[in-house]
Amino acid sequence: MLLNKQSFPMWIHKFMDKYDTPILCIQLGPSTHVVVVSSPYLAWGFLKKQDDVFISRPDFLSSYLISGGYLTTGMTPYGEQWRKMKRIIHREMFSPRIHKWLQPKRDKEADLLLWYICNQIEKQDVVVDGGMINVRTMSQHFFGNILRNMFFGKRFFGQGMEDGGPGKEETEVVDALFTILKYLFAFCITDYFPWLRGKTDFDGHEKMMKTAIGIVRRYQDPLIDERNQMWNNGARKEKCDLLDVLITNEDPKLTPEEIKAQIVEIMIASIDNTSNAIEWAISEMIDKPTILKRAVEELDHVVGCQKLVEECDLPQLNYLKACIKETFRLHPFIHFVPPHVSTMDTTVAGYFIPKGSHVILSRFGLGRNPNVWANPLQFDPDRHLLSEGNQVVLSDSDLRLILFSTGKRGCPGITLGTTMTTMMLARMVQGFTWEAPCNEPSIELVENHNELCLAKPLVAIAKPRLPRYMYPKY
Repeated sequence: MLLNKQSFPMWIHKFMDKYDTPILCIQLGPSTHVVVVSSPYLAWGFLKKQDDVFISRPDFLSSYLISGGYLTTGMTPYGEQWRKMKRIIHREMFSPRIHKWLQPKRDKEADLLLWYICNQIEKQDVVVDGGMINVRTMSQHFFGNILRNMFFGKRFFGQGMEDGGPGKEETEVVDALFTILKYLFAFCITDYFPWLRGKTDFDGHEKMMKTAIGIVRRYQDPLIDERNQMWNNGARKEKCDLLDVLITNEDPKLTPEEIKAQIVEIMIASIDNTSNAIEWAISEMIDKPTILKRAVEELDHVVGCQKLVEECDLPQLNYLKACIKETFRLHPFIHFVPPHVSTMDTTVAGYFIPKGSHVILSRFGLGRNPNVWANPLQFDPDRHLLSEGNQVVLSDSDLRLILFSTGKRGCPGITLGTTMTTMMLARMVQGFTWEAPCNEPSIELVENHNELCLAKPLVAIAKPRLPRYMYPKY
């Protein structure tokens, strides 16, 4: 089954549906128990009640390669290295102080987003009737640009394009990041028969991972080495980005290899769910014009039409955030959260879980669970407004859906991820009207075969809806 061309995650979900079970144990290899969970009650038992027990990560080929031999926080099994990197990540990279410090970089990218869309419209010489925008490409590179600016103080590895779009270097890197994501935790044969590792590459995962990681590091590592040298010889004295923060951290001092591996890990963790959510959200809004109309009306009411939406406005945009939350619920980028490994024998909700079991929570199963969500396949942002009270937050403490995982292994960049995603959608909806292409009556809301992204990249017509002077010029 692992060697079969069909998606193993899809096979797991079909198996759970067949037997109508919210928990399933599969033995892979001679001794690895993989426990799949799609019930909020059971998920709570694993990641809330017994978070300390399920705190480790498996020894997988993909995570070993990405983390540079387990030097990072997200992929590394429980131990002193994980504790060290976790402290640095939370204190020096994703603290409220650092989030505020980096806001000007995010603000500039939000302006450049509008500039880029306007350039695409003008290039097509149909300003009045709008222009065709590839939303998938634009969203992936928007988040990639922000991350590069946050880490390296530059949007592009190369020169970029005159219209603000990505150059060949950025395109190559983003493609490589998504290749890494495709093979990360992808049920590789040698993960369950570890004695085969280094001897054979049955499914081709090792070759694909090494090639993709090599592409990313070919562009970023020279920048890190150069910056490190500048700090060592006194040529650089002021912290301007996260790379400076990591290099100058003294308690403890990080090695260049730890910094390089950690940046790769953050890059892949920050670009997938966010860009996928934007593409699906715009697709659903175009398909359901009343939802798009309500989001526009909220922006006009909260922000007005005489200024661009800013990060300080985001807390008041409850309907827009409900649209994003609904997108994360219905359209996760990957089926499962990263595996949690039990550090001892334990019992959860009456089920015996042996030490070393791999527990994976199903984003797909939780978000579409018919026992939790009414009409689970329907895109309905109002379901979050009814349950959230005065403030919509892009998380769910009851684990009815999982956006950025939870517990001690939860994503440390929740604030950054939710801010970037909400800001991008807000600017797109405020700045432009969005329609299906003229030759297509509607957006085809079909998932890719064996994957959860749109089968066809979204290409939509954008038309400016604000006074012309409001759009940034560079």
